[in-house]
Amino acid sequence: MLELDAWLTLFLDTRYADLPAEMQTAFFRLLDQDDMALFDWLTGAREMSTELPGEFQAVVDAIKTTRYSRT
Repeated sequence: MLELDAWLTLFLDTRYADLPAEMQTAFFRLLDQDDMALFDWLTGAREMSTELPGEFQAVVDAIKTTRYSRT
């Protein structure tokens, strides 16, 4: 999904290096999730499942902040 790739690349280029190590690890674990689910979480179309680690929420929030600060 091109939009998702662009969004994640922007995050990697601008914010990733400044994240604490545990959030960097969570980011790469988040990438193992289904692309459509990830896109829905980032756009707010779907709530994050309670089965997923809570660490993902902080990463999703950071990615959202990056996207909205650049638009």
